This record gives sequence, structure tokens and C-alpha cells, in this order.
Amino acid sequence: MDSVLIVSNTADTMAIIADLLRSERFSRIATAQNGAEARRIIIESDFDLIIIDSPLTDELGDDLSMSASEKTTAGIILIVSAIDVLEISSRVEEYGVFVLPKPISSEFFYQAAKLLSASRKRVMHLENENKKLQQKIEEIRIVDRAKLILVQVLKMSEPQAQHYIEKQSMNLRQTRLATAENILRTYER
Repeated sequence: MDSVLIVSNTADTMAIIADLLRSERFSRIATAQNGAEARRIIIESDFDLIIIDSPLTDELGDDLSMSASEKTTAGIILIVSAIDVLEISSRVEEYGVFVLPKPISSEFFYQAAKLLSASRKRVMHLENENKKLQQKIEEIRIVDRAKLILVQVLKMSEPQAQHYIEKQSMNLRQTRLATAENILRTYER
């Protein structure tokens, strides 16, 4: 993690949280004093971690945390009064928001931030793997369409079409996908 947004209506709380985070590897720390300002900042920039110190001047903060969860991949910590933890937690937990009670010790806060960091890295890794698999599936579909075209138009067998695509890819020093796309452009109309 290297970027964090701290949302709090008190400068003291922002300074304390920023100091805790600077001791770690957070290189970019942005701040907002209310929900509207935070929403604007979230639209303009990506963050690895968003920390919301409830209540804010214009809202409680739970709506902001849910909105941020839907619009970003950031880990989100919502700090609320100990009395409200269970109620607010039940509202925001399905959005993946981590709720912490006030007052919060620096050790507990640090552990929560580390937990979110680890969880976010895992989710980002899974998302990257998913993208790679989706690209591979799309490549297979295009290559299969090109083989079908070769079978229909040039009367090749399926193994011959496969061999043709692989040989063309090697000869032209391009990917099977590029070869398949060239075949589709040539024969599909």
C-alpha cells in the first residue's frame, strides 16, 4: 500500500492517523474533512486505503464507506463510537468495510491496517488472475473461430487448421491470436 485517504472532521485525529501511517510505507496521504469532499477526492484519485473517522460534519460516514466500497478497490476502515459498532457493522459488513471502535489503540489500528493490506493484496492478485483467464478464454474463442473459417472456406480438417495457424504464427513471428485475427479479417465478411 502506498496511498491513503483519511476522512475526519477533526485535524487532531487526521494528524494522529497520518503519523501512524507515515511510520509504515504510505507515501501519499490525502485528507478530507467531510463526506462530500471525500467523494470528490475518491472520484479523482485511487487509494489503497480509506480511513473514515465517524461522525463527519455532513453525514455519519457509513454511507460514504459503502459508496467508496462500490466505487474503489481500496480497503476501508470506518472508525465509530464503541456504542454504535454492532449496529453500523451489520450495515456495512456486506460491503467489506472494516469497523473499528473508538477509542482505538495504535497497535489495534496498525493490525487492522495490516489485515486490510493483506486482504487487498490477495483480492488484487485474484482479480489479475481472473483477467488473465478471461483473456485466455477470449483468445481461445478467436482461434477456434478462425479454425472454423479455415474448415468451412478452405475445406481443411480441424487438425490441419490448427497446424496452419500454429505454422503461420511461427513463420510470421506473431501470436496465435494475431494470426487468428488476420484469418478472420481475410475470410469473414
